Amino acid sequence: MRTPQIQELFLSKDTLINLILAVVIGIATGFGAIGFRWLIETFKHLFFTEGQQALSFLGGYYVVIIPAIGGLLVGLLVYYAAREAKGHGVPEVMAAVAFKGGVIRPRVVLVKSFASAICIGSGGSVGREGPIVQIGSAIGSTIGQLSRIDSRRLKAFVACGAAGGIAATFNAPIGGVLFALEVILGKFSGGHLILVIISGVLSAVVSRVFLGDVPAFIVPAYPLHSPWELILYAGMGVISGIFAVLYIRTLYKFEDIFNAIRVIPEYLKPVLGGLLVGCIGYFYPHIFGVGYESIELALTGKLTLSLVALLVFLKLLATSITIGSGGSGGVFAPGLFMGAMLGATLGMIFNQFWPDIAPIPAAYALVGMGAVFAGSAQAPMTAFIMLFEMSNDYHIILPLMITCIISAAVARGLYPGSIYTVKLIRRGLDIEAARYPDVFREIPVSEAMTENVVAISASLSVNQAYRQVQDSQHRGFPIVDGSGGLVGIVTSYELVSSQQRSGSLPVTAIATTDLIVTTPDEPLSLAAMKLSRYGIGRLPVVEPGQPKKMVGLLSRTDIIEAYSKVIRDATSQDSNSKKVV
Repeated sequence: MRTPQIQELFLSKDTLINLILAVVIGIATGFGAIGFRWLIETFKHLFFTEGQQALSFLGGYYVVIIPAIGGLLVGLLVYYAAREAKGHGVPEVMAAVAFKGGVIRPRVVLVKSFASAICIGSGGSVGREGPIVQIGSAIGSTIGQLSRIDSRRLKAFVACGAAGGIAATFNAPIGGVLFALEVILGKFSGGHLILVIISGVLSAVVSRVFLGDVPAFIVPAYPLHSPWELILYAGMGVISGIFAVLYIRTLYKFEDIFNAIRVIPEYLKPVLGGLLVGCIGYFYPHIFGVGYESIELALTGKLTLSLVALLVFLKLLATSITIGSGGSGGVFAPGLFMGAMLGATLGMIFNQFWPDIAPIPAAYALVGMGAVFAGSAQAPMTAFIMLFEMSNDYHIILPLMITCIISAAVARGLYPGSIYTVKLIRRGLDIEAARYPDVFREIPVSEAMTENVVAISASLSVNQAYRQVQDSQHRGFPIVDGSGGLVGIVTSYELVSSQQRSGSLPVTAIATTDLIVTTPDEPLSLAAMKLSRYGIGRLPVVEPGQPKKMVGLLSRTDIIEAYSKVIRDATSQDSNSKKVV
């Protein structure tokens, strides 16, 4: 038997291993993010510089063909190498954590890197954050699997990779940590928090060393000029929430449209999507790729009202086509793009009507970025913290908080699910049920019921029955006949209130004989539902198919004690997890 000192030594060893692995994941994800951005720039040069020369005979129309060529490469790569690399990536990570114990195939790192880099580099209207989340998560999962750790810690390492990916991509370590906890894990866990923070910070450090310590968007300070301006921001929050729902619905509507096309093989559908995106990009090249250049123009007020209003819907169309046809890339950056354009549109309109209250329309572009993401991802905390880190503008934090929270609330009220969870729901996967399982569903009634039941004979009078149980701590008593068969149930309150006026009557006269019962193998959740539905305090437990053969009694107190035991066990496991980080 281990002494406490030796036991502490073992826990310290586990702690050290977890910390080392979190460090490795953070550094590896940081380099992964750098390599991914290099891949994007390489393919962008290959398609739009070398490709322009190779397709010079088409003149300016070459931009229509380039996304289609990229779509062909992406379709073949995803179809034959890793199907989970299709789409925006984050739902696949969420599913791996919730349903697969954090297991992600190692090949996803390479396939997702090249597929998304090709898609973005060839003009696909997608972002790089979704891919790097999936890449970072795959790195964390691979390292965890190689280390042969349990599924609980493997999920934590997947979150470490996700946090590192966001932190390195946007130079936003706090936002990366919140994204991993709020979106990927769906909960804030002390046992995971330290590891996730370590990976996020180190990934951001690696990114800053090689890419520079600058905010993702360099914008001037946008102070709040008047308290009345908060009303305009609140109104924008409502509009952003409605638009976020439109974004989700449109994205998956186009997925349905492309899935319904049977005459084209799945791996060729991105070619059709690329042609459509190319046609839009020929007239409005702002929609190509990630679109950060256009976002910065909106943030500095260098775009016209008509253009930003049009780009909101053109980007929505282009992104839905790219993802719906089978392209590979994220939906976060397009959401930022549309949010910036929507915010700039509203800011210019507000400025025209209330120039003294809203003197800087570009400020609304910055807040709009966070608002649309908060509504579409249902992650308001991640949204306003990340936008604060990406802009490094503290003055905008109050409008960001108000707008993001309102947007998320409006979107949640209008549509059941986020842009990430809807994809899983459409596959028949209940992510919320997986994250927060019904603990009573797995517990049979037999584990919670009271077996030593105080029963009353049906031959007794009310007064006799009262004297028999008056010292009992129980509040409900089954009534049995001469052969021990269940015939009814009576409460201590019914006995006390009836003994004066009906004391000589048989106890069965005041008992409940139309009984609601349960069985030993019935889930505790179903038994608890019966108690709630019928407004009763206890259920006789009978043998299946034998409603008179009682084997126990289940009360609300028994259910509370069973729940308390589950909580104690979970707390004990979480405590052990915290001890080993």
